[in-house]
Amino acid sequence: MAHIHEKIDFTVAIFIVHAAKILVIHHRKLDKWLPLGGHIELDEDPEQAALREAKEESGLDVELLGERPPTTSPGTRALLAPRFLDIHRINETHEHIGMIYWARPKNSAAVKLATAEHHDIRWCSRDELETLSPPMTDAVKWYCRQALAEITAAA
Repeated sequence: MAHIHEKIDFTVAIFIVHAAKILVIHHRKLDKWLPLGGHIELDEDPEQAALREAKEESGLDVELLGERPPTTSPGTRALLAPRFLDIHRINETHEHIGMIYWARPKNSAAVKLATAEHHDIRWCSRDELETLSPPMTDAVKWYCRQALAEITAAA
């Protein structure tokens, strides 16, 4: 999706863990290994965006992990808290505020490649993150390792 605002947009990143492996994509346009994710559209909340992006980019239905406060009432719906937030520069005049979610697949862990957007999609162990080409950035690798540690420990 195109940028909604000229200076800043909200995005989601979904780190999906299954069987001690994490799902990553080799983004075609950016030539980087990344988690699934994308822009939050005007007609959706962050949870809806994360679920949509996971399905569009991998074919997986996922369960987002985290804490939802018990504060939903008429006119208010509590949202699942992202595990982390970040802000990252896209170019000299544009930034993204990223909502970073942990998730696990609801069904089969078989994935399909969104070929229009990605060169590759694969499940990686912690050690396999070191062998990706081009190399994964340290920041993305840190989130992958953290998601693997937290979700594997909770299983």
